[in-house]
Amino acid sequence: MPHDHSHHHHGDLDSGDARVTAAIFVNMLLTVVQIIAGVLSGSLAMIADAIHNLSDAFSLIIAFFARRIARRPADADMTFGYGRAEVVAALINYTTLIVIAIYLVAEGVQRLINPVEVEGWIVVIVAGVALVVDTVTAVLIFSLSKNSMNIKAAFLHNVADALGSVAVIVAGTLILLYDWRLVDPIVTLGIAGYILWQAWGGMKPAIHVLMLGSPIKTDLPDVINAMKQVDGVLDLHHVHLWRMQEHEVALDAHVVLDGTAPVEAVKSAIKADLAKRFSVDHCVLEFETQDAQCVAPRKIGHEATRG
Repeated sequence: MPHDHSHHHHGDLDSGDARVTAAIFVNMLLTVVQIIAGVLSGSLAMIADAIHNLSDAFSLIIAFFARRIARRPADADMTFGYGRAEVVAALINYTTLIVIAIYLVAEGVQRLINPVEVEGWIVVIVAGVALVVDTVTAVLIFSLSKNSMNIKAAFLHNVADALGSVAVIVAGTLILLYDWRLVDPIVTLGIAGYILWQAWGGMKPAIHVLMLGSPIKTDLPDVINAMKQVDGVLDLHHVHLWRMQEHEVALDAHVVLDGTAPVEAVKSAIKADLAKRFSVDHCVLEFETQDAQCVAPRKIGHEATRG
């Protein structure tokens, strides 16, 4: 029987695409305004926030196309489907953010050594506008971020932007009140540090999925013990548990039968239990008898054959 793992109606997908499109538009517009204001005022922190905001816009663009690619059905070239497109997009976005953050650190250190004059009023006004736009963007994509690694990355980027705008406002105010020019590169370094922290935290689960890692919240020994408790199962080996895409868990294993129950009954019981207890969507089982089972097999995984 074919599996339908889609959890969204067509109308919901269209609505989500519209919200992402709106978020892209406001972020691109804000980026242009921030860059112009940063150049006119001489504020590196403003330009840093603009670059981060531009990365958010590109992140949303990548997320938008990844969402559409991920909906393609499986074919002869991609027999597992295209669902991992969003995971790949998330990894690309986070990697880009790390590169940008490293660049901002280098620029911030240079400004610490050689401070330049910054026009505080322009910084405060434009950063205030940026804070409003970042908040609007976050609201647009918040509900989508709950079920998508890719959109969650974009949402966290906008939260980081909002915090960065707050920091820029504080920096501009201190420049106006006390002419403390060093606050600008210090704020820049703070924004860069926050970007690095967020990017690293987001990269780990994306890499985990692409490396065929087992679901983080699922304990594989518990899964194996549950399968061994099914009537008719003597032992297991060559067990693999992974996510074919962000929301689809798969398992395959060799099951050694003890001969006390029909094969079809054992198979149905295992699949039902795995689906109920561990949310396993796709299960492939190979059955063996005690007399004809693999020789000295590994419990988890298998030995790769290399030429």
